[in-house]
Amino acid sequence: MSEPAHTDKLSVTIPADLADELRSRAGRGNVSAYVTQALVRQLEHDRLGDLLAELAEVHGPVTDEELARARAEWPER
Repeated sequence: MSEPAHTDKLSVTIPADLADELRSRAGRGNVSAYVTQALVRQLEHDRLGDLLAELAEVHGPVTDEELARARAEWPER
């Protein structure tokens, strides 16, 4: 991930045990980068959910038959 041209400094409040694990995993100097990457993934996930909701609104929900066909085309891991 490249460094953004402009950054904003934010303040967040999180539980102490979560902050401890975050520092442990990210390293003290890399907390902002770690959180930024997590936020990017979450926002992508949210936008995908928005798209799925829009598609369901336009085309209706996925039927059991459509889901079965899709699963048959994608091998299990």
